[in-house]
Amino acid sequence: MTNLSRRVFLATSAVVTTGLLLPATAAAAEPRIYSCDEWGARPPQDALVTIDSRPERILVHHIASANSTDYSLAHAFQVARDDQHDHMDNNGWSDTGQHFTISRGGYRLEGRHGSLDALRAGDHMIRGAHCPGQNDTAIGIENEGTYISELPPQAQWDALVALCGYVCVQYGIPPTEIKGHRDYYNTQCPGDALYAQLPRLREEVATSLSGSQQDPRQRR
Repeated sequence: MTNLSRRVFLATSAVVTTGLLLPATAAAAEPRIYSCDEWGARPPQDALVTIDSRPERILVHHIASANSTDYSLAHAFQVARDDQHDHMDNNGWSDTGQHFTISRGGYRLEGRHGSLDALRAGDHMIRGAHCPGQNDTAIGIENEGTYISELPPQAQWDALVALCGYVCVQYGIPPTEIKGHRDYYNTQCPGDALYAQLPRLREEVATSLSGSQQDPRQRR
Protein backbone atom coordinates (compact mmCIF):
# COMPACT_ATOMS: atom_id res chain seq x y z
CA MET A 1 0.00 0.00 0.00
CA THR A 2 1.02 3.58 -0.52
CA ASN A 3 2.28 5.08 2.72
CA LEU A 4 1.26 8.46 4.10
CA SER A 5 4.46 10.24 3.08
CA ARG A 6 3.71 9.48 -0.57
CA ARG A 7 0.05 10.35 -0.39
CA VAL A 8 -1.69 13.72 -0.32
CA PHE A 9 -5.41 14.12 0.19
CA LEU A 10 -6.86 17.01 -1.78
CA ALA A 11 -10.14 18.86 -1.56
CA THR A 12 -10.95 17.59 -5.03
CA SER A 13 -11.11 14.03 -3.65
CA ALA A 14 -8.24 13.08 -5.94
CA VAL A 15 -5.18 11.21 -4.78
CA VAL A 16 -1.61 12.04 -5.76
CA THR A 17 0.57 8.93 -5.60
CA THR A 18 4.19 8.86 -6.82
CA GLY A 19 3.48 11.64 -9.31
CA LEU A 20 0.36 10.00 -10.75
CA LEU A 21 -3.02 11.68 -10.28
CA LEU A 22 -5.65 9.06 -9.58
CA PRO A 23 -9.34 9.66 -8.87
CA ALA A 24 -10.51 8.31 -5.55
CA THR A 25 -12.19 5.02 -6.36
CA ALA A 26 -14.68 5.25 -3.51
CA ALA A 27 -15.50 7.54 -0.66
CA ALA A 28 -15.11 6.12 2.82
CA ALA A 29 -18.35 4.56 3.98
CA GLU A 30 -20.26 6.82 6.33
CA PRO A 31 -20.16 5.39 9.84
CA ARG A 32 -23.37 5.36 11.88
CA ILE A 33 -23.78 8.80 13.42
CA TYR A 34 -26.85 9.54 15.52
CA SER A 35 -28.36 12.92 14.67
CA CYS A 36 -29.42 15.62 17.11
CA ASP A 37 -33.05 14.64 16.56
CA GLU A 38 -32.31 11.02 17.39
CA TRP A 39 -30.72 11.74 20.76
CA GLY A 40 -33.28 14.36 21.71
CA ALA A 41 -31.34 17.61 21.40
CA ARG A 42 -32.88 20.92 22.35
CA PRO A 43 -33.05 23.49 19.55
CA PRO A 44 -30.20 26.02 19.50
CA GLN A 45 -30.73 29.16 21.56
CA ASP A 46 -29.51 31.34 18.69
CA ALA A 47 -29.03 30.99 14.95
CA LEU A 48 -25.91 29.00 14.15
CA VAL A 49 -23.36 30.27 11.63
CA THR A 50 -22.57 28.36 8.44
CA ILE A 51 -19.01 28.69 7.13
CA ASP A 52 -18.98 28.38 3.34
CA SER A 53 -15.61 26.66 3.20
CA ARG A 54 -14.12 23.37 4.27
CA PRO A 55 -12.40 22.94 7.63
CA GLU A 56 -8.65 22.49 7.66
CA ARG A 57 -8.23 20.03 10.52
CA ILE A 58 -9.82 17.87 13.20
CA LEU A 59 -9.39 18.62 16.90
CA VAL A 60 -9.71 15.72 19.35
CA HIS A 61 -11.13 16.47 22.82
CA HIS A 62 -12.19 14.62 25.94
CA ILE A 63 -15.21 15.69 27.97
CA ALA A 64 -13.28 15.27 31.24
CA SER A 65 -16.28 13.37 32.59
CA ALA A 66 -16.42 10.15 34.61
CA ASN A 67 -15.11 7.04 32.86
CA SER A 68 -18.46 5.31 32.90
CA THR A 69 -18.80 1.57 32.40
CA ASP A 70 -22.30 2.02 30.99
CA TYR A 71 -21.63 1.44 27.31
CA SER A 72 -25.27 1.48 26.19
CA LEU A 73 -26.86 3.61 23.49
CA ALA A 74 -29.23 5.08 26.08
CA HIS A 75 -26.24 6.25 28.11
CA ALA A 76 -24.63 7.75 25.00
CA PHE A 77 -27.79 9.75 24.32
CA GLN A 78 -27.78 10.99 27.92
CA VAL A 79 -24.13 12.05 27.60
CA ALA A 80 -25.05 14.13 24.55
CA ARG A 81 -27.99 15.74 26.37
CA ASP A 82 -25.90 16.46 29.47
CA ASP A 83 -23.14 17.99 27.36
CA GLN A 84 -25.60 20.20 25.52
CA HIS A 85 -27.16 21.28 28.80
CA ASP A 86 -23.73 22.20 30.20
CA HIS A 87 -22.71 24.15 27.12
CA MET A 88 -25.98 26.03 26.71
CA ASP A 89 -27.03 26.64 30.32
CA ASN A 90 -23.68 26.89 32.08
CA ASN A 91 -21.44 28.27 29.32
CA GLY A 92 -24.13 30.35 27.63
CA TRP A 93 -23.36 28.93 24.19
CA SER A 94 -25.92 28.66 21.40
CA ASP A 95 -25.70 24.85 21.23
CA THR A 96 -23.30 22.00 21.94
CA GLY A 97 -19.80 23.31 21.32
CA GLN A 98 -18.31 20.38 19.40
CA HIS A 99 -19.47 19.03 16.07
CA PHE A 100 -19.48 15.37 17.11
CA THR A 101 -19.36 13.29 20.29
CA ILE A 102 -18.23 9.69 20.82
CA SER A 103 -19.39 7.72 23.85
CA ARG A 104 -17.23 5.22 25.71
CA GLY A 105 -19.43 2.54 24.22
CA GLY A 106 -18.39 3.62 20.72
CA TYR A 107 -21.54 5.44 19.66
CA ARG A 108 -21.02 8.46 17.42
CA LEU A 109 -23.41 11.38 17.82
CA GLU A 110 -23.88 14.71 16.13
CA GLY A 111 -23.09 17.52 18.57
CA ARG A 112 -23.89 20.91 17.10
CA HIS A 113 -27.01 21.08 14.95
CA GLY A 114 -26.32 20.96 11.22
CA SER A 115 -22.89 19.36 11.57
CA LEU A 116 -23.95 16.01 10.13
CA ASP A 117 -25.64 17.48 7.04
CA ALA A 118 -22.62 19.73 6.48
CA LEU A 119 -20.26 16.76 6.74
CA ARG A 120 -22.29 14.76 4.25
CA ALA A 121 -22.23 17.68 1.82
CA GLY A 122 -18.49 18.10 2.28
CA ASP A 123 -18.33 21.72 1.14
CA HIS A 124 -19.17 23.74 4.26
CA MET A 125 -19.16 23.53 8.04
CA ILE A 126 -21.04 24.87 11.03
CA ARG A 127 -19.09 27.25 13.24
CA GLY A 128 -18.27 25.44 16.47
CA ALA A 129 -17.50 26.57 20.03
CA HIS A 130 -14.91 23.97 21.02
CA CYS A 131 -11.61 25.89 20.73
CA PRO A 132 -10.97 29.64 20.51
CA GLY A 133 -9.32 30.52 17.22
CA GLN A 134 -10.24 27.20 15.62
CA ASN A 135 -14.04 27.27 15.56
CA ASP A 136 -14.19 28.40 11.93
CA THR A 137 -11.50 26.02 10.67
CA ALA A 138 -11.58 22.80 12.73
CA ILE A 139 -14.06 19.99 13.32
CA GLY A 140 -14.29 19.25 17.03
CA ILE A 141 -14.74 15.64 18.17
CA GLU A 142 -15.43 15.20 21.89
CA ASN A 143 -14.81 11.85 23.55
CA GLU A 144 -16.73 10.89 26.67
CA GLY A 145 -14.40 10.30 29.61
CA THR A 146 -11.15 11.56 31.14
CA TYR A 147 -7.91 10.42 29.54
CA ILE A 148 -5.12 11.88 31.63
CA SER A 149 -3.80 8.46 32.67
CA GLU A 150 -6.35 6.06 31.17
CA LEU A 151 -6.89 5.18 27.52
CA PRO A 152 -10.29 5.09 25.81
CA PRO A 153 -12.04 1.73 25.55
CA GLN A 154 -11.42 -0.11 22.28
CA ALA A 155 -14.94 0.53 21.01
CA GLN A 156 -14.50 4.26 21.49
CA TRP A 157 -11.09 4.22 19.84
CA ASP A 158 -12.39 2.31 16.83
CA ALA A 159 -15.32 4.72 16.51
CA LEU A 160 -12.90 7.66 16.61
CA VAL A 161 -10.73 6.17 13.85
CA ALA A 162 -13.76 5.59 11.63
CA LEU A 163 -15.22 9.05 12.22
CA CYS A 164 -11.89 10.81 11.63
CA GLY A 165 -11.47 8.83 8.42
CA TYR A 166 -14.88 9.86 7.15
CA VAL A 167 -14.28 13.52 8.05
CA CYS A 168 -10.92 13.43 6.26
CA VAL A 169 -12.47 12.04 3.09
CA GLN A 170 -15.49 14.32 3.05
CA TYR A 171 -13.51 17.49 3.65
CA GLY A 172 -10.20 16.60 2.01
CA ILE A 173 -8.32 16.85 5.31
CA PRO A 174 -4.99 15.00 5.44
CA PRO A 175 -4.65 12.69 8.47
CA THR A 176 -1.60 14.72 9.50
CA GLU A 177 -4.06 17.47 10.45
CA ILE A 178 -5.71 15.43 13.21
CA LYS A 179 -4.63 17.40 16.27
CA GLY A 180 -5.37 17.72 19.97
CA HIS A 181 -7.21 20.57 21.67
CA ARG A 182 -4.02 21.47 23.58
CA ASP A 183 -2.18 22.11 20.31
CA TYR A 184 -4.18 25.32 19.94
CA TYR A 185 -5.26 26.22 23.48
CA ASN A 186 -3.79 26.15 26.99
CA THR A 187 -5.60 23.09 28.32
CA GLN A 188 -4.97 19.50 29.43
CA CYS A 189 -7.53 18.32 26.88
CA PRO A 190 -7.65 15.64 25.50
CA GLY A 191 -5.63 14.28 28.43
CA ASP A 192 -2.03 13.12 28.48
CA ALA A 193 -2.84 9.50 27.68
CA LEU A 194 -5.12 10.20 24.71
CA TYR A 195 -2.89 12.98 23.41
CA ALA A 196 0.05 10.58 23.35
CA GLN A 197 -2.01 8.30 21.09
CA LEU A 198 -2.61 10.94 18.40
CA PRO A 199 0.34 9.77 16.24
CA ARG A 200 -1.20 6.30 16.29
CA LEU A 201 -4.59 7.79 15.44
CA ARG A 202 -3.16 9.62 12.45
CA GLU A 203 -1.42 6.44 11.31
CA GLU A 204 -4.51 4.25 11.63
CA VAL A 205 -6.69 6.77 9.81
CA ALA A 206 -4.12 7.08 7.00
CA THR A 207 -3.90 3.30 6.70
CA SER A 208 -7.67 2.95 6.52
CA LEU A 209 -7.90 5.61 3.84
CA SER A 210 -5.10 4.23 1.72
CA GLY A 211 -7.00 0.96 1.62
CA SER A 212 -10.35 2.54 0.70
CA GLN A 213 -9.06 5.12 -1.80
CA GLN A 214 -6.20 3.43 -3.55
CA ASP A 215 -6.72 2.57 -7.22
CA PRO A 216 -7.60 -1.17 -7.28
CA ARG A 217 -5.00 -1.67 -10.05
CA GLN A 218 -2.32 -0.49 -7.61
CA ARG A 219 -3.25 -2.87 -4.78
CA ARG A 220 -1.19 -5.92 -3.94
